[in-house]
Amino acid sequence: MHEIRFSCRAVVAAMALAVCVAAAPPTATSAPAPTYADLADLSDAADLVVHAKIAKAIAVPAERAANVAPGRARVYIEAETLGLIAGSAPLGESIRYLVDVPLDAKGKIPKLKKREVLLFARAVAGRPGELQLVGPNAQLDWNPALDARVKPILADLALRDAAPAITGIRDALSVAGTLAGESETQVFLGTRSGDPVSLTVIRRPGMAPTWGVSFGEIVDQAARPPERETLAWYRLACFLPGQLPAGANLAQDSASRSRAAEDYRFVMQQLGPCPRNLAAETLAAR
Repeated sequence: MHEIRFSCRAVVAAMALAVCVAAAPPTATSAPAPTYADLADLSDAADLVVHAKIAKAIAVPAERAANVAPGRARVYIEAETLGLIAGSAPLGESIRYLVDVPLDAKGKIPKLKKREVLLFARAVAGRPGELQLVGPNAQLDWNPALDARVKPILADLALRDAAPAITGIRDALSVAGTLAGESETQVFLGTRSGDPVSLTVIRRPGMAPTWGVSFGEIVDQAARPPERETLAWYRLACFLPGQLPAGANLAQDSASRSRAAEDYRFVMQQLGPCPRNLAAETLAAR
């Protein structure tokens, strides 16, 4: 790899951006393929999603790059804006940001110039053209397949009635029916927006249990489970606790309490796991 040369102007610019680094965790340029949950994490955290082409990559001197993980180097990037996929902040033809990249097998910074990337970021207040990445893997190599996966997620997040972020379980109650083996369990969830979300599990004699999720004030017994790898599925599968908290179970008798816990486990089994490949570190807080 050719030697990276520093200009005074570039180094000064890199130093000026250093204030953003603490809130913009490292990103990998060669990482495992992102899962739906990875892309939803990044999309939900970002105010801007940008398709860009790297025009200049300059290593930040080690003494100016605090908290860089072993095996990585901090790089100041200047990139050409190819498209604003999501967000309303005005962007010029070029953007600037800092990113920590893994060193190659020879301990060198990989070639970044001319690489097309997808950035999940926020604008830096008072600094037009400067971006702050939202997480450690918020720079991904762009390709048409990735673009096609991200855009539906962004579209779902932009809907007025988009499934809200789940913060936990408010309460749960299971009530037995008039027939043996008949019951209904309702689990009410807390959300970041305050919008109501509830789960309903119905058991009828001689039939497999059914369940669904309701987004709204009305608890709909005809509600259906969300399809896997949709925003509604992501909100539930990736953020609900593995077990029903004992304090949330409002049933008084042991049989009803056991049934509520069992029905909640049934829902979690139906939702399945929430795999992530890129979530080694927490996304930067808003």
